[in-house]
Parts: sequence; C-alpha cells; structure tokens
Amino acid sequence: MSLNDPIADMLTRIRNGGYVGRSQVQVKASKICEGVAAVLKEEGYIRDYDRIDDGKQGFLRVFLKYTPDGRPVIQMIERVSKPGRRVYCSADDLPVVLNGMGISIVSTSRGVVSDRVCRREHIGGELLCMVS
Repeated sequence: MSLNDPIADMLTRIRNGGYVGRSQVQVKASKICEGVAAVLKEEGYIRDYDRIDDGKQGFLRVFLKYTPDGRPVIQMIERVSKPGRRVYCSADDLPVVLNGMGISIVSTSRGVVSDRVCRREHIGGELLCMVS
C-alpha cells in the first residue's frame, strides 16, 4: 500500500485510537512524524512515544493520554496543510486555536515546533495541523 500523506495517517490513527480507548497506537516512522510526536509530548497531549526499528522503515509507538474520567486529552486533531494544498504562515499570521487552549504544529527551518515557539522566535513555516 502506498502512503501519500504519512502525517494525515498518523493523525487519523491517534484520533481513532483515542475514540476507542487504546493505550497506544503504532504509525510508520518518519522524521516529520517523529517531530509531530515530540511536539505533542512536549505540550502534554500524549504520554510518550518511542521508535521501534524493524530493519526497514520502523514504527513509532505513541502512548495516548486520558483525563481522570476516561476521555482522551486530544479532543480535536485536524490536518491543515495537505499534499494538494500547502498552507504557509508567518509568525504573525498563525491561527490561535481555542483562544490559546490548543496548539498549531508548524514545520519550520528549525524543525517541527508549536505555534508558541514560532511566535516567541518570530519564525514561520508550513502549518501542519491544529490540536486541542
């Protein structure tokens, strides 16, 4: 099976895993997916992630996080920039998700970072997804 958009696949697996109450999900490993997972961990949306090497591409195992009453911490995770339509934003034009309660994940020249880091360092890039 050919996978044209590994980021959308990762986000869909995380979203679906949260809906059914999985403790972890596996996604195909790539540098960009690992960067997205690092931002999600840093911002507190997932417990952890690790890389599983199988001699080929490998997998990322993402450990999902839930609230004390059993609801997933990630209520909404949505892909913005797609292979058919890339979306680029400067630091001033980055969208504010839920009045600052959510984050945007941006691919910049300094790696994959959250919108808060972009605003602080005044850098823009490709708007990958929004999370709340």
